[in-house]
Amino acid sequence: MKISLSKAGLTDASDILEMQIKAFMPLLHKYQDYETSPANETIERIISRMNQSFSEYYIIKNISNPVGAIRIIRKSNKTYRISPIFILPEHQGQRIAQQVFAMIEEMYNDAIVWELDTILQEHGNCYLYEKLGYKRTEHIEVINEKMTIVFYEKHMTYLDVNM
Repeated sequence: MKISLSKAGLTDASDILEMQIKAFMPLLHKYQDYETSPANETIERIISRMNQSFSEYYIIKNISNPVGAIRIIRKSNKTYRISPIFILPEHQGQRIAQQVFAMIEEMYNDAIVWELDTILQEHGNCYLYEKLGYKRTEHIEVINEKMTIVFYEKHMTYLDVNM
């Protein structure tokens, strides 16, 4: 498996939305979070985010086939946020996300803190993020009686090679 990231442009917005809907639709059906689900977003919302100077989308590819996407948001003080990241259902469970996280951390190697959030009830997602070094924060948001969003942070530690 050859995973790569390709920086997305406005011409990729409809492809990103199509993959995002496919990836998040099972969760929308399960949790009925019609107000917050990425499966309910519009093309205008994707384009608006792409036009933000502090936001970058990447298409995740296996060889040359798109299998998902990730958005990186630059915040202040070398803090970055991942929102969203998704892998198409037929490509999940193949360690793609783990590879993508390693690639992103290398690309944004000035990061001191990474942030993301996920659904508490999606134990596989929580397990993955914790395995990658993310720690749950105290912040949670109850979306409805079926779904709670939990927030994670990963504090990067770098060894100074000059010491």
